[in-house]
Amino acid sequence: MGIRTGRQFLDSLRDDRQIWLEGERVADVTAHPRLGPASRTLAELYDLQHRPESVDQLTWPSPSSGERVGLTFIEPASEQDLVRRRTTVKTWMDWCAGMMGRTPDFMNIHVTGFASAHEYFARGGSQFGRNIRAYYEFARERDLCLTHTLLSPTVDKSKPVQSQPPGVAASIVKETDAGIVISGARSVATLAPFANEIAVFPSTYLQNSEEARPYAFAFCVPVATRGLRFICRPSLTETGGRPGDHPLSARMDEMDCVAVFDQVLVPWERVFTARDVALVNGLFVETGCINQLMHQFAIKNLAKAEFMLGVALNMCEAVNARAENVQNLLAEMINTVELVRAAIRAAEADHVAGPGGTVLPNGEPLWTVRLLFPQLYPRLVEIVQMLGSSNLVMMPSLAEFAGERADDVALYCQGVGVSAEQRVRLFRLAWDVSCSSFAGRQTLYERFFSGDPWRLGIARCQSYRHAASLKQRVWDFIARAGEAGPERGAR
Repeated sequence: MGIRTGRQFLDSLRDDRQIWLEGERVADVTAHPRLGPASRTLAELYDLQHRPESVDQLTWPSPSSGERVGLTFIEPASEQDLVRRRTTVKTWMDWCAGMMGRTPDFMNIHVTGFASAHEYFARGGSQFGRNIRAYYEFARERDLCLTHTLLSPTVDKSKPVQSQPPGVAASIVKETDAGIVISGARSVATLAPFANEIAVFPSTYLQNSEEARPYAFAFCVPVATRGLRFICRPSLTETGGRPGDHPLSARMDEMDCVAVFDQVLVPWERVFTARDVALVNGLFVETGCINQLMHQFAIKNLAKAEFMLGVALNMCEAVNARAENVQNLLAEMINTVELVRAAIRAAEADHVAGPGGTVLPNGEPLWTVRLLFPQLYPRLVEIVQMLGSSNLVMMPSLAEFAGERADDVALYCQGVGVSAEQRVRLFRLAWDVSCSSFAGRQTLYERFFSGDPWRLGIARCQSYRHAASLKQRVWDFIARAGEAGPERGAR
């Protein structure tokens, strides 16, 4: 089949999936006033793959069928492959301003990273290694849109998953000849209404105990699987005004859901590991998949930071703001952009060997982005607020240009070198990216995108591979200084 068009993607969402929003089941996510706009934005990404000017940039010939498939499914074997993949991801991220963190490329790279390390999965049984490899090819050849859910709901954060109230966290409740049966819930299933399939992978470490084994699993199933339902948070999509007034929140709310498994049968061929705590705990690090994922979301971060900087530069130009404090705030944003860009390039240039003949982006610079961006992004938002000041609050709706007060708005909202309508559009965008409910969700999302920042900091400190050599360098320096001695130094 190969790459799909936007229309084919939208058609694939019209199935028997159970999506619940504001107390009602959604009959068709593509036609729903709150969910439909995001589905159409995703469809635009699929259509980009078919444009003559971008088809070679976004796709490549499948190694099995020869059909064009998404380039984010490539198993990188060189620095050039990493750069090609980065260009693909960046193209999609620039299209949506980096504001959709779970576009299909994220899970494409995720599943590909696991497939390259299929021998790791085979430690739990040869069939599991075959399963992950076969699933990767299945998703690649059909250009599927996947989402995932990593976290178990927590009633009591002081207790491990197996000690939460019975039935809350998704677990294996039965094994049959046909597969495993899952009941319970998983949270933060972002993009679920718009995905074809959902990957249920582990995120946090499990205690190595018999009681934790039912919670150790990894599998993929269709979103429309019997017994699987999704409960959405309240929508952030603005439906009452013009898209120009809410250019992000009207089109890019990718939605977050709780996934509820009610006696869901997962066929054995869709299971990649089951009841193996040790295997599950090493899944991301030992396969090298985390390096591939960090590469993807660092590129997303770059697109997002560049977009925020572009908004800020245009705002300042529209009102001719050149004061020294303004320039320093802009310089701070520039530093963020260039730090992330440099880390991505360093990760590619200093790549390391990965499983199955692949290469992995170097993890050290990407870890820096992973830990710093949750701090840097809220600051970018704050700077846009500071530079926008009262203009963010006072910009009228675009509807005024068609109303009786159009002349007033044209006179009092004009900018330097831009028309009143252009200035209104710009500052409405700035509001949407820094002050709206959509903006608040984006900030929270980035704070916890890659996990608890506190725990990530501890993990970085404990696993930093240069620590031993840096400590030894200090002792070597001390030894050399002692050899010199005060007498020799006096000569």
